[in-house]
Amino acid sequence: MKLNKSRVLVNLYLKSIFLVLFLFSSFIHLSVAKEPLSIKNLSHYAKNSKSLKVRSLKAIVVNQNTGEVIYEKNADAKASIASLTKLMTAMVVLDSGLDLNQIITLTKADIDRIKRTTSRLPIGSKLSRYELLKAALISSDNRAAFALSRSYPNGRKGFINAMNVKAIQLGMQKSQFQDPTGLDKRNISTAKDLLKLARAAYQYSVIRELTTTASENIKISKKRNSIGFNNTNPLVKKEEWDIGLSKTGFIRESGRCLVVQTIIDDQPIIIVLLNSYGKLTRFADVKRIRNWMNRVNKKKT
Repeated sequence: MKLNKSRVLVNLYLKSIFLVLFLFSSFIHLSVAKEPLSIKNLSHYAKNSKSLKVRSLKAIVVNQNTGEVIYEKNADAKASIASLTKLMTAMVVLDSGLDLNQIITLTKADIDRIKRTTSRLPIGSKLSRYELLKAALISSDNRAAFALSRSYPNGRKGFINAMNVKAIQLGMQKSQFQDPTGLDKRNISTAKDLLKLARAAYQYSVIRELTTTASENIKISKKRNSIGFNNTNPLVKKEEWDIGLSKTGFIRESGRCLVVQTIIDDQPIIIVLLNSYGKLTRFADVKRIRNWMNRVNKKKT
């Protein structure tokens, strides 16, 4: 009996020692973590960040290969994300494994009742799921996105649920989705969360291909002529830009938004811009970021 009691006391003693060591190590870790980075430890981009004037209210720029945060501005602040939503919409469609060649008929249920936007796709048109993805990702057509969600096995409600589940899986903790188009201002996220979305979307070859297609003709039916759809990002049409992923967005509540993956100084860079309040501001910001990175890299060498 005494032996058992001694063993218990020894175990309690050892556990108390381990607990003290654990708490001490945690305290040391937190103390070190709170120490500000010295100038010597800052990256060459961080040292020169004040010389970059990004007009968008929220932004993040990251090296896709290394994960290095090159620049950020209000990157944790929540905002409506407009049609950047369609990157998530496309991933949910592709994850479902549904037949991309299946024909879907557009119905009145696909009309925008939120912002009353129009579409070049007439009600009654018959398009394949792949053609709807084209319209949604190239020219950001809302009716196409509505039709994609409606034709999901559990309907639009199930589709939106799948979007939010996907967001959780990607670690987008500050994001939520209420509709598949981005017309609903309650579709919110942060620049940091959208970085995760962009990284994930880049893994889908269909999304890379369609979001960087400059223009595409889509045949509505056998009797009608094809309709031309142009990319909402003018940079994909310019030869000096090597763009691997792109999506724009705009509603009044979000301002103008942009997610783009591009090559700068031979490095793959992801740029997220939110709350831009000029038609060309977000595209000008991307150019400013590229020019700034080029200058910093030249200074480094």
